[in-house]
This record gives sequence, C-alpha cells and structure tokens, in this order.
Amino acid sequence: MHIHILGICGTFMGGLAVLARNAGHTVTGCDAGVYPPMSTQLEAQGIKLIEGWGVEQLDLKPDLFVVGNVVTRGNPLMEEILNRGLPYTSGPQWLGEHVLNGKWVLAVAGTHGKTTTSSMLTWLLEDAGMNPGFLIGGVPLNFGVSARLTDSSFFVIEADEYDTAFFDKRSKFVHYRPRTAVLNNLEFDHADIFADLAAIETQFHHLVRTVPGIGRVVSNGREAALDRVLTRGCWSEVERFGVDGGWQALPAEDGIAIDERFAVYHNGERVGVVDWQVQGEHNRMNAIAAIAAARHIGVPPTQAAKSLSTFRNVKRRMEVRGSVDGVTVYDDFAHHPTAIQTTVAGLRTRIGRDENGKRARILAVLEPRSNTMKLGVMKAQLPASLVDADLVFGYGAHTGKDALGWNLAEALAPMGDKAQAFNDIDTLVKSVVAAARPGDQVLVMSNGGFGGVHQKLLDALSARPTAQARGVA
Repeated sequence: MHIHILGICGTFMGGLAVLARNAGHTVTGCDAGVYPPMSTQLEAQGIKLIEGWGVEQLDLKPDLFVVGNVVTRGNPLMEEILNRGLPYTSGPQWLGEHVLNGKWVLAVAGTHGKTTTSSMLTWLLEDAGMNPGFLIGGVPLNFGVSARLTDSSFFVIEADEYDTAFFDKRSKFVHYRPRTAVLNNLEFDHADIFADLAAIETQFHHLVRTVPGIGRVVSNGREAALDRVLTRGCWSEVERFGVDGGWQALPAEDGIAIDERFAVYHNGERVGVVDWQVQGEHNRMNAIAAIAAARHIGVPPTQAAKSLSTFRNVKRRMEVRGSVDGVTVYDDFAHHPTAIQTTVAGLRTRIGRDENGKRARILAVLEPRSNTMKLGVMKAQLPASLVDADLVFGYGAHTGKDALGWNLAEALAPMGDKAQAFNDIDTLVKSVVAAARPGDQVLVMSNGGFGGVHQKLLDALSARPTAQARGVA
C-alpha cells in the first residue's frame, strides 16, 4: 500500500511514518515545515518528503491519504482530496487498524509524564526480553528512536488526549484499544479544544470504556479527576499507585536519599528496590506505574525495579546540553505549570548545595509556547510554578505565529526583581549570561525549539572571559 501522510513532520505522524515503512508500505508525506531533525530521520528511512500543501501531490496517486491533526479545512491539498472523493483516514485510526490490531497494547495516558512513563515501560519490557514495538512522543535514550515495529505481541504507545483530526474530534487514544491502560494523572490542559476539565474527563472515560474485561487499568490513586473517570464506569481490573493499599515508592533504607534509591511496595509488601539517576517525586510515580503495567504482562516487579537502574531517561527531559565555566545548561520539555513546578523542584533536589554549603542557583529560562499557555488560561499559575528558581527569564514573542495573547511581564510581576520578560531571544541570552556565575544551573523549558536558545547560551558563555579572569570566586 502507498500512503501519503499530511503533516508528517509532527512527532506522532513522523513515528507513524516509520512504523508504516517498517511494515513494508510505500510512504511519502508533506508538511509546512520539512526540516531537520525529523526530515533527515524520515529520509534515512527512504521516505520522500514534500514541502507544503500543493495539490500536485495528488499526482503521486497513493492508495490512501493519512491526515494529521495539524491539517484544517481550507488546506488546499485537503480541499482537493475532499472535492475528488479520494480515500483518507486519520493517523490514529490508521495506526489502530494496521499496526495495533491483534497486539497487546499498553497505553500510557495522562496530562503529565506520558513520554517518560512510556519510555520506562518500553525499557522494562525490552530488558525482560520481550522486544516490544513502540510509538512514543519523544526519543527514549535507551533506544535512540521514537518508534519501532517488531514481531512481538506487545506494543507500548503514548496515548494522547488531543483530538484525532479535523473530521474526528475524539481523543487520539480511543483508537488504540489497550489491554493495559496507565492513567498517570489528569489536569486541565489543551484549552484550545477542551472547554473545561469535565470535557477531558469524558474523553478519558471513553478510553476506559475500550479496555476489555480481561484488561487492567493502572491509575494514579491521588487524582480525584481519575477517580471521577472510573466512577462513571469501569469494566476492567483496577490497580492504583501512589496510595496505601496499592503501588508505592518508599524510602529503601534510613539515611539514603529516596531520589537515589527507593523501595517498591505492592499491597504493603516490598517487591523491589530501584537504584537510579532519575530525580523527582513525579518520576518515582512514573516508575511505579510502569512497574505495575509491566507486571500485567508477566514482568516480575523485582526484575522491573532492577531494570530501571539502566533506564537512561528521554531526550529533552532534564537533558544536559552542555557546561561552560561552571554553568550547566539543561533542556526540558516542561510547558504546563504543574510540569514546570515538578521540573524545577526536581532540579532543586538534585543540585542541593555546593562544597561551601551555599545553595546552588537555578536560572529558569521559560517559553510559554503551548496552545493552552498562548491562550493565557494558566498565566496566573506561573509565579507559583517557578518558586524554586532563583532567577526567571521569560520569553514571549509579540508578533508571529508564536505570539502570546497576553503580557508575560505582567504575569511574572508577582515575582518582583526575581523575574524578567523578553520579546527578543538574543537580548534574553545576553541577560542570562550576564547574570550567570560558576555553579549556576540554567534550566531551559519549552515544548518547541525556542529559537536554538540552548546553543546560543552555550556559545555566549564560551565567548565571555572565564570566572578567574573576571575575578569571580
């Protein structure tokens, strides 16, 4: 089959393209932004990419057009597909029918932690010799790719609640029909398509309705929203994590930091110990959710806990991009206030104090870029989410497609002199570099490329005199 993918350079659709190619299909695609690294990854797979939405692409005569949710009515190529009555479907529907059908699907849903938990779960299965297929909205460092098709019966998928396509406003995950469903957490997000939290809860209930009676739902027991979802009806076994009587992450031994080593308990019984380099309470919750899901297909918790010691996390999740003159620059995907808060708090726990007992400084560099953030729905939550940072440098464009519809400086004003807002990246870089001193941790947070600010910061730090030359102790 020849499929032509509209919106191929998105993380999900790009991963789908790789799976389709691995399955033996002829794959071509188009997008409005065909550029590295996604373009080079796809071309390496033998996938022809076309820039833009020109109707001449119909001359390729594919058997089917697979449409990403970036495509809207008025798109010239889509309009001609509709006018000619040519066959089309959505990415999630094609995936469900052509890749996931007949597999034991393990789906990870939730407002936060989907990518990390999916990556952990995939690694637990891989380390247990199960050779799972997967499609993840990021790049797990243990694998180096975001998608893989294998002959295994098991497939791990990051289950997104965003809508499927312009012609199918259900969440993507209703097409996946998992036998094991992880519900990580549930908060209001995606204000561009959901009116309120209740609307998202309805979509999660639709997901729960697709889990078979022999399936299992692994749910965060601390989340009232998820309890409401399950109360609306659940026909599968439910295991909860994060609460007494369920799965828990507790201190392994007195005097050892729980961030470095923790014990896994199930129903009050100690079933494993995790030694690893991943910090934060949110990641411990992700870990026990993954262990619980892996157990459903036969991976013993003791073995799963041991496997996490070799889990290498995910690209753009507290990824160190470089260190210059004692200043370390991190890249992180955090863009929702809750994710920002947990990311900054996790770094605070990790870095602690320097050799002189001084608290190491965190310089947070933030781009509120998601659709929800650009609408300003959560701007009032930003100051509280950044409370663990010592200095905050916010970027909000005033013009262009990424322009904020609100005043970032006003939103950060409650933080006083601790925070500044910029509408020019180069000016922001100069301010960060002027403020940075040896021992500082520069935490860059955005769900986009942020204008290459990470490398600009490292280059600017490299260009300035060393700390010794500046007379900085």
